[in-house]
Amino acid sequence: MLAVLLLCGLFAVLGLLLGWSSIRFRVEGDPLADEIDALLPQTQCAQCGFPGCRPYAEAIARGAAEINLCPPGGEAGVRALAELLGVEPKPLASTAAEPDLRRLAVIDEARCIGCTLCVQACPVDAIVGASRLMHTVIAAECTGCELCLPPCPVDCIRMEPVRPSLADWQWPSPA
Repeated sequence: MLAVLLLCGLFAVLGLLLGWSSIRFRVEGDPLADEIDALLPQTQCAQCGFPGCRPYAEAIARGAAEINLCPPGGEAGVRALAELLGVEPKPLASTAAEPDLRRLAVIDEARCIGCTLCVQACPVDAIVGASRLMHTVIAAECTGCELCLPPCPVDCIRMEPVRPSLADWQWPSPA
């Protein structure tokens, strides 16, 4: 009986210590950064100049970064961020030579050896294929982040601009 009481007392003390430490060492996140991060496309492509979407969201929340640096988010992402923050939307920052053209990864199927390194590197799972079989890119999913280019051992992936067609054309927003 004494052993049971001793164990109950020990568990009570450990429980109180655990409760105190959870309050004392609480890590609080920025709720604004959480909301901004939820609006970003989560491609982790680093095209904005930050290593991923979360650091970019934290920089926006601190006021250290502009809202128009995310190419995969596009104009719609900039508008959503502007609405959340209550600021005026800005045009998407251009980092490429042709800023108005979206870029898409294209795999030369004749040269692809099926190593799956590009599949592992793609943050949005836009590349499909199996080991030792040819791979292909799902055009609707590709964000043009170019993260699939460096791991390809045979350089069978190239980035091509996608010209807008009548199906996906949008009226330009007034600046």
